[in-house]
Amino acid sequence: MDLTRTQIMGVLNITPDSFSDGGRWFTHADAVAHGIELLDGGADIIDVGGESTRPGSARVSEEEELARVLPVIRELARDGAVISVDTMREAVARASLDAGAAIINDVSAGQSEPGMLRLAAESGAPLVLMHWRGLLSDTAAPVHYDDTVREVADELTARIEAAEAAGVSRDALILDPGLGFSKNAQHNWDLLARLDVFVDMGLPLLVAASRKRFLASLASPEDPASASQEDRDAGTAAITVMAAQAGAWAVRVHEPRASRIAADAVAAVNAASSPSS
Repeated sequence: MDLTRTQIMGVLNITPDSFSDGGRWFTHADAVAHGIELLDGGADIIDVGGESTRPGSARVSEEEELARVLPVIRELARDGAVISVDTMREAVARASLDAGAAIINDVSAGQSEPGMLRLAAESGAPLVLMHWRGLLSDTAAPVHYDDTVREVADELTARIEAAEAAGVSRDALILDPGLGFSKNAQHNWDLLARLDVFVDMGLPLLVAASRKRFLASLASPEDPASASQEDRDAGTAAITVMAAQAGAWAVRVHEPRASRIAADAVAAVNAASSPSS
């Protein structure tokens, strides 16, 4: 991968109910074809998930999640794609690594199943630790913050410490501030305004804002759900510029082309600004 610019992680949801594209890539053939489209559109990594984490979603069985993701991971990895698996289950992550996935993306940061941290330690696979206070379907998950940036950073630090205590190499950890998870729009903007805090934690940073409600509300304040995907993607590309300027390792997006161009533009400006240019 070209690490001179922010990486583009393309989202491949093999689910009937994800908030943005649920059901569009639910069959094996459609999922593989869309994975190839994401790569052709500029994605460096394909993030394959078989369980929706949108508000109100119900968890699927482990067997169902495995059946959704493994055949797709095998086929895309066989063709040379770099795959991350978006799962909270240790067994799904383990089987996905065996099928060719290279990265574990756990939105619960090992809190859903502590075995996930042991797996990351055993396998050496990079592990994304996202800031998480519980499932979005859990109405008891706290959404209050007195100091959003500080509290999210502190809670991510606690997950780093838990991962290291389980034997995960610090070099294998990636941080995600969890935009939209137990956070309202202002919390998200507060975090985006201080991405430098998370970059300064010394680990690769993943920013995942793509098509989320707080972006949709810019295009359609009265009814965010009515915002078009094109409007959401425009907001997403703007966030990609901000993330790249802050030094983020990657952005997770549904539509890679605009974000890839945005990341390339920031890299070009950075190169032109370097003393050797």
